[in-house]
Amino acid sequence: MDDGRPITIHDVAKRAGVAVSSVSRVLSNHPDVSARMRARVEAAAKELGYSPDPIAQSLRSGSSRLIGYVVRDFMTPFFSEVIEGLEKVLSAAGYTLLVMNGGGQPAQEIERIALLKQRRVDGLLLSTVVDSTPRLRKAVLAFDKPVVMIDRDISRADVGRTLFDHVSGVEEATSDLVALGHVRLAMITGAPDVRPTRERLKGFRKGLEGNARAYRDRVEIAGAFSASFSRAKTTELLQGPTRRRPTALLAGGVQATIGVLEALSDLGLRAGEDISLVVVDDLPWLRILRPKISAVSRDPAAMGRVAGELVLAQIGGATPSTVTLPTRYESRDTSQPLSVVK
Repeated sequence: MDDGRPITIHDVAKRAGVAVSSVSRVLSNHPDVSARMRARVEAAAKELGYSPDPIAQSLRSGSSRLIGYVVRDFMTPFFSEVIEGLEKVLSAAGYTLLVMNGGGQPAQEIERIALLKQRRVDGLLLSTVVDSTPRLRKAVLAFDKPVVMIDRDISRADVGRTLFDHVSGVEEATSDLVALGHVRLAMITGAPDVRPTRERLKGFRKGLEGNARAYRDRVEIAGAFSASFSRAKTTELLQGPTRRRPTALLAGGVQATIGVLEALSDLGLRAGEDISLVVVDDLPWLRILRPKISAVSRDPAAMGRVAGELVLAQIGGATPSTVTLPTRYESRDTSQPLSVVK
């Protein structure tokens, strides 16, 4: 058939010599279809090059085969790897992932959630810029399909969660710096109203609890997921009075790491020689820098895979659950004793 018009289900039925309703049952994987009928229809569809209309299929089945993902900033390497993990799991299950960038703006994220609801996605994944606002809770409550939070938390029981154990990795890194003799430590990290920041600060404090002076003199700077913010705050911190200047610094997050490294370069300071440094998130390009930068690492692709599995399980009727993945501290060249960086 090559008359220029689209191939329809009626054409498949005519070629197979069966009723249109029989073709419909085969294409929708209806269980009440004989193997002979299925083979006959599939052969006819293949001969004609027929592809089912996904919109029509979704109207018939009530399933769009779409999963929506609202992400704070999909240009961040971390989220790119999460998306890669999601794609592998969802595409293998026959679902298409719709990624919507929130642009770091809570209001825009709420709009994206509403838009995905209108598109009738079968499930929703969220990595929002904040996770504790009344507007976000209201938007999630209004979403009547499965929801999975990706390293975010919300005061609602019936959502899935895939989280990182930020506390243990940061606590281990901080304890290591204290064991190396540091008592003036600082952490610069992102927005305080999102789970990773809260958990990293918690780990920082826990790592200092065994040293009263270090705990008392700690510096915590949490403000924005922005390299410019971290750069400015690091510069301000290291240009302060020498007696109060930190000898060890933790950068909590990708943008914080970029800003801290920029500030050190601006000031002519070298990590591992002038100050001890640990970054949270072991980015690929960090591995080629010298000296090698100590890092608390996590596996974003694994988080994406787990989140995909959770949302598919919920679509299948499973009760929402929470999965927590580990973080790991690796001491490298920039975790140095106080006697070296003093």
